[in-house]
Amino acid sequence: MLSDPGLRAPLAVALGAIPGALCRYYLTLAANRWLGSEFPAGTMLINLSGCVLIGLCFTLLAGRGGLAADLRLLLITGFMGAYTTFSSYALDTLTLIEVGRRWAALFYWLGSSSLGLVGVLIGSDLARRLS
Repeated sequence: MLSDPGLRAPLAVALGAIPGALCRYYLTLAANRWLGSEFPAGTMLINLSGCVLIGLCFTLLAGRGGLAADLRLLLITGFMGAYTTFSSYALDTLTLIEVGRRWAALFYWLGSSSLGLVGVLIGSDLARRLS
């Protein structure tokens, strides 16, 4: 049953996502308690620590097959995906830079943040109009 990749992959992602989401939740609460909630320090802490963690996991597991593929899904897609997607954004930017696609990296880096903000503004405006 667990030898079926069609079952192993989503199971690995799900098993990583649960602790990732819980870590994000509890670290945000702790940061708000310690530092206050006037500035999103918890989110910033999570995003920056997530970048360090995804770099560590990706590099340690790069080029390894078998169990490492399941660990990549569990740690990078599952845990890190639930912990922070900012780390994936940073890793994707680095990957584009490393393969020599500097303009694509710049567009992705700036475009994701600026167009993401525009998307939130549009969604918020739409919600106000609908309510």
